[in-house]
Amino acid sequence: MAEYLSPGVYVEEFDSGPVPMQGVSTSIAGFIGVAEKGPAVGAPSLITGFADFSRKFGGYLQTNEFGDYRFLAHAVNHFFSNGGSKAFVVRVAPSDAAIAKIESGTGAASAEDPKGKKSKKKEESETSTAAIPSAQPAILIQARSPGVWGNSISVNFIATNENKSQIVKDLGEGKYVLKNAVGFDVGDVVVLEGSGDPQITIIKNVFQNRITLENALKGDVVDEKLLPTIKIKTCEINITIECDGTVEKYENVSFNISSSSFIEKKLSRSELVLFRALAPTSIKPPINIIKEAFASEEEEVSVMLKGGSNGTSKNLTDGDFIGKDEGPGARTGICAFLDNTDVNLMAVPGNVSANVQLSLVSHCEKLGSRFAVLDVPFVSKTTTDVLKHRDIVDSDYCAMYHPWLKVYDPLDKKDTFIPPSGSVLGIYARSDNSRGVHKAPANEVVANCTGLSVNYNSAEQDFLNPRGLNAIRKFPGAGIRIWGARTASSKPLWKYINVRRLFIYIEESIKSNTNWVVFEPNDVRLWSRVRNTIETFLGGIWTTGALVGGSPEEAFFVDIGPNTMTKDDIENGRLICLIGVAPVKPAEFVIFRITQKTAE
Repeated sequence: MAEYLSPGVYVEEFDSGPVPMQGVSTSIAGFIGVAEKGPAVGAPSLITGFADFSRKFGGYLQTNEFGDYRFLAHAVNHFFSNGGSKAFVVRVAPSDAAIAKIESGTGAASAEDPKGKKSKKKEESETSTAAIPSAQPAILIQARSPGVWGNSISVNFIATNENKSQIVKDLGEGKYVLKNAVGFDVGDVVVLEGSGDPQITIIKNVFQNRITLENALKGDVVDEKLLPTIKIKTCEINITIECDGTVEKYENVSFNISSSSFIEKKLSRSELVLFRALAPTSIKPPINIIKEAFASEEEEVSVMLKGGSNGTSKNLTDGDFIGKDEGPGARTGICAFLDNTDVNLMAVPGNVSANVQLSLVSHCEKLGSRFAVLDVPFVSKTTTDVLKHRDIVDSDYCAMYHPWLKVYDPLDKKDTFIPPSGSVLGIYARSDNSRGVHKAPANEVVANCTGLSVNYNSAEQDFLNPRGLNAIRKFPGAGIRIWGARTASSKPLWKYINVRRLFIYIEESIKSNTNWVVFEPNDVRLWSRVRNTIETFLGGIWTTGALVGGSPEEAFFVDIGPNTMTKDDIENGRLICLIGVAPVKPAEFVIFRITQKTAE
């Protein structure tokens, strides 16, 4: 309560009405799968289009290289072409995938000797998985992620002198006054030019325009002319990194570990390479360190990374997709999505392993805020085979779709079949954005699809639909459409996808918009504000047609107060609100009963 110490008029503001609530997103997808490049450890990467995916994770994968694990790129592409707008991706890499690299002592020459034969040392470098070793070489440059893509990375070094000045006074004992010492930092390597042979030393101290050098300069180094011929310069290098059209440039880089221009600090922003360098043990210009490291006598040193490989599908296991939880920033596979709070739809395209699918569903159930779409094995054709796979899971936090989709493969330049999960998630997003999450994402056309691996008829779907297997069917004149909207749950209350997803939407929206309640006084005034806030939000949902009933009272109720909390609850800081919602169920069976009217 405010203090009033002198007479006067006081105006105070306070909140009494409902707090506006904004619904959370329902159409952000999360994908896990094998890619050509990209980080395989850490938080998922945001993708806003297939071109963005290609830049970060590469293109389509060869059938003969990764087989049934190659579908991530196809799934992401069809997610966006079917209506998706935002996704997060986690890459899975085989254990034998190698990171392209080059380190000091390997030389700047190509991987082949003049006779075209690879040396034993170079062969070992190309086949070993590169990681920053404990016994670190003086310089190590490696690709940001494993894969053949890293072998296309070139790094170019050239000397430069960013800061120049003239010495206007020699104070003796290695101390000098510069005309302008801006840009000269402690630890910088400097060179004096114009007074005999170049003299190289290092700065020990800087104060205003005064500097102290490690070694006193020889000869007469003072030059007070308007256009001086004797100059002291800092020694840096410019670095250019290129890979398949992507170019990164870093200017005025040094080996001064205490400077903001230190090479590791500068290149930490690189999306292509990881750079490690030990502090030099002697005073040398950066370009000389680079020349010695890579055995080059050229004024401009260029090196190519090598030894990167994609690995093989035989070295992929279910554990790679399930991932490991090594803590924030170090998680992999499905576990990596614990570092993400935006995703609400998930898929592991084409991976039909029971272990992986059950882990994905368990992840969604545990968080309670995500819904998974599962694929059925491509080889499953008959209803018996399909239902056998369907029966591995019983959950209202997932749905299963079949058959696979016939699409054009830009890599092989021919038609191929891909799992439907990526397209289905895109249709979820399209339906959510055009109609709302309460609309069942069915009777929707599958874009960029020319056929199906199996064409089910109505009789066959009669076996699939009641068991929670959503069929994708081809209708004459109506195209290829999703013809099912059921979860993989045996619970009658949660058998429809739109009902489960509507409740996820309501629960997450209330959770994310009521943090203001925490630590407020748990009294009648708070109860009233909370009730009004939630009723206003649910009223807005009712007006969109998401809830049944001719009035808000028929569509939902919100109860908070003595009916929901005991004295013990209130004493222990528990505010309990009971909310009831009547969701709209889809018109799955449209029945017209027609009778004959007898003329009178």
